[in-house]
Amino acid sequence: MNYWLLKTEPSTYSWDDLVRDTKEKGGEEWSGVRNYEARNNMRKMKKGDQVFIYHSVDEKCIVGIGKIVKEAHSDSTDPTGVWDCVDVAAVHPLKQRVTLGEIKHLPGCEEMVLLKKGRLSVQPVTEGEWEVIVNVDVQ
Repeated sequence: MNYWLLKTEPSTYSWDDLVRDTKEKGGEEWSGVRNYEARNNMRKMKKGDQVFIYHSVDEKCIVGIGKIVKEAHSDSTDPTGVWDCVDVAAVHPLKQRVTLGEIKHLPGCEEMVLLKKGRLSVQPVTEGEWEVIVNVDVQ
């Protein structure tokens, strides 16, 4: 299994929207990504991979855990056929949101892509980074 972080602007599509779409449809396309590196990361995702859902812009925090329910396929919002997406389902919210400021100070997260390529909307997370952040949530 691999781990990922998916960024979203909560005013456009929030954790609550993903929860609703998971209940109603079993998940939702993670569509609208228009960055080649992010698209290529989605192409590497496998069904069952776990993802952090990160609210960007004002909140800047990990708010929940989701999973990949459908591997990369054509993005229905792209008429050109260049862009792919995956389908994501909500698994559970974090008991305690983990902010970007907190992540910057977590031992084991110093090299996290979130800190190195802050604008990348779909990014890998190492197993070690995943464990560190999940353990913050249970404290």
